[in-house]
Amino acid sequence: MNDKFSLLYPDGKSPNYKTLPDESVNDLSLEFLCDNITESDYEQNIIHRMMTRIESDPEVIRYRCDIFEDIFKFPALREKIRDLLEELDYLKELEKSAKDNTAEPIWQLINRLQELDVYVNCISGINESLTQNPINSTGLKKMKEYVSSVYNESGFEYFHEDIKSLMHEVGQIQSVSLGVNLDSRMRPVEVGIVSLNDTTFSRPGLLSSFFSFASKSDEIHHGTSFDGMTKIHTVGKVAGDDPLMSTLSRVVNEMMGSTVKKIKAKLSKYTNISGYSLTKLIPEFIFYIRWAEFFEKLEKAGVPVCKPNIIEDGGQSFVSKELYNLKLGMNLVKGQNIEIIGNEIEFNSEHGIYIMTGPNRGGKTTFTQAVGLAFLFAQHGLYVPAESATLTPVDNIYTHFPADENKTVNLGRLGEESKRMSEIFSVATDKSLLLFNESLATTSFAEGLYIAKDVVRALRYLGAMTIFNTHMHELATNLEDMNMNPGPLKVASLITGIHEGKRSYKVFLAPPEGVSYAKDIAEKYGVTFDQLKSGIDNNK
Repeated sequence: MNDKFSLLYPDGKSPNYKTLPDESVNDLSLEFLCDNITESDYEQNIIHRMMTRIESDPEVIRYRCDIFEDIFKFPALREKIRDLLEELDYLKELEKSAKDNTAEPIWQLINRLQELDVYVNCISGINESLTQNPINSTGLKKMKEYVSSVYNESGFEYFHEDIKSLMHEVGQIQSVSLGVNLDSRMRPVEVGIVSLNDTTFSRPGLLSSFFSFASKSDEIHHGTSFDGMTKIHTVGKVAGDDPLMSTLSRVVNEMMGSTVKKIKAKLSKYTNISGYSLTKLIPEFIFYIRWAEFFEKLEKAGVPVCKPNIIEDGGQSFVSKELYNLKLGMNLVKGQNIEIIGNEIEFNSEHGIYIMTGPNRGGKTTFTQAVGLAFLFAQHGLYVPAESATLTPVDNIYTHFPADENKTVNLGRLGEESKRMSEIFSVATDKSLLLFNESLATTSFAEGLYIAKDVVRALRYLGAMTIFNTHMHELATNLEDMNMNPGPLKVASLITGIHEGKRSYKVFLAPPEGVSYAKDIAEKYGVTFDQLKSGIDNNK
């Protein structure tokens, strides 16, 4: 397979990603998601690394979306490739051995033989799985075209038979009989191979097996007369410098003279064939398969998932229905009894910067995080936790969530928040996504509101899609005045609601309602003036 073939990038496209900032990785709970998608540390590291690389090229994203859809839609294809991952991983180990030039020729040949055997199995397995499923993606179709051409070409059938027969012949060697010479004090002084055997020794019949094999004269057993003994120590000294295994390898090589020649002759016809290029697809297969398995579980749990619609030249845009936080979806899959509330959201030139207000624990942080995860997953070609999602890709995702107290020792909370905010504006572009979560909440209300107003003016000037969720309801008032400042995206008010005194976790466009929220809560707990007065009067 062409070493440049990739399931992440179409032909003619090279990696051009931006790295998700560490703060965004933490604020979007990416590590939590990756740790729960698979139990393998190796796979977690692969998926985490890939998820932090954000591609914004619509062609690259669509290429990935189509491949993921195929892998998601066809469980049989997914399972077959998953089964082949173990063989591909073994192939990777063989590649390491192949670079060991110090190994005896017999082991180099056997490594090569095993490499080709695994290659045959993988080509056959991939060809079968891609042929039996009606795939639609360009990436998998290209893989199918390549694999089919290899599988159907005239030489592959003979190649397959050659490797099969050689593996059968080599596989007959199941054990080695060693002869050990002793000195006058019964201490071992020399060791050598007596025979190569076609069955394994079992403890009860070890001696009988030895004598039966020692009497045979075919090539595998002609070592019964072998006299090349290797000293393992001399009288009064410890073991010598010559490694036992190195010597045994050399002896095996000598004893299998004709077999080695036969392997060399047959393998010489396939010098241009290498299976190692297949191993480069392991991380990509792992990435798609593990997320497909997860989204399948989400779908079976009764919550919506969808393939994102990626558009370009549409300005800054995001439209989604029944969007929910993927972290909640992960908890649902893990067995937690939770209700997931979906929401509608739209970014456009009239509603490009949202000031989001609502009661404490009303879902502001959860929704803000949900938007970031929707972009992150969509731009990796994965499904989005929503009924539908259409978006223009962003170049990166920048978050500003409350910091760990340990990080605020030197600058103080306000100083640390201000520093991080300044850093975001120094790198963000009008193609970025910005997510602010209760920013400037650690200072006095007057100071926070003053700074926040300037921040929103700067956001409007920057023109990046933004959610600025805050407890400062006043920030979302008088938006007409705020929208008079220059900028391509207008500021709008977004609120999380309360229904009948309970948090609904629904999000909708509306002016801030701080007073009415307080009134609902006060009525729920019976602390309005009329309710308190009634209680006082009843006690008189």
